[in-house]
Amino acid sequence: MSTIAVLGAGPIGAGIAHTLARRARVRDVRLIDAAATVAAGKALDIRQTGPVEGYDTRLSGIGDPLAAVGADVIVVADTHADGEWEGDRGLALIRQLVAAGASGPFVFAGPKQTWLMEAVVRELGIASDRVVGTAAVAMVTAARALAGLEVNGSGADVALAMCGKPPALTVAWSSATIGGSLLTDRVPSHRVLAISQQLKKLWPPGPYAIATASAPVVEGLIASTRRDTPGVTVLNGEFGQRGVACLLPLTLGKGRVLSRIVPSLSPQERTDVVNSLR
Repeated sequence: MSTIAVLGAGPIGAGIAHTLARRARVRDVRLIDAAATVAAGKALDIRQTGPVEGYDTRLSGIGDPLAAVGADVIVVADTHADGEWEGDRGLALIRQLVAAGASGPFVFAGPKQTWLMEAVVRELGIASDRVVGTAAVAMVTAARALAGLEVNGSGADVALAMCGKPPALTVAWSSATIGGSLLTDRVPSHRVLAISQQLKKLWPPGPYAIATASAPVVEGLIASTRRDTPGVTVLNGEFGQRGVACLLPLTLGKGRVLSRIVPSLSPQERTDVVNSLR
């Protein structure tokens, strides 16, 4: 069991802390925010729901960001007062943590943090396999749900991949399946296009969707799993690019991205992905 630090007690950060606690696969969650009383109050609220929801994960609210240094995974979320950690403000925070000795992977949960992910690799020299983004992962679940509705079924029966630099995401419809059949054999092309257009209107995903998408990524980084997990990664040669953030299926474990998987794409889908990376 491991310790997770969540930087920010805003809606995203608090949602992730609650989701991780409820799933009960980590030992300790530290909710960290300069507004220490807010962080402590939200941690207490989450902790008090434990007996009702059946978990006993330890939670604490802390005001000092350096409390994240020893965590097994550091989640970069949103503060109570100023919203997402992003831009130069976010970069300064990560620089402070790295200088203090933080060695665990960073999970960037906010939908505005794509530049920050790239910057910590480019400017701070953090290895790209120690950096994962999760907001875009919520869009994969949304695409599965919408596709399932097209056949009056469940998104659980839909298998698909999404690629691209958020928010310009491309669904690999050509290789998607529903119940073992190609999705394009069951859903007319005009409806596939309609889903793609609808997905563009769903960005950015809300805090609860991000929290639900983030928890499996955090857990995958801690404990090796044979199941691939979508996540935003900083490319290391895929699509001929380096240092650019892109949503891909990932193999996670041992505190890092073990491999990046480029899904089967049609020529047009691949062109769309490459264009998003420029």
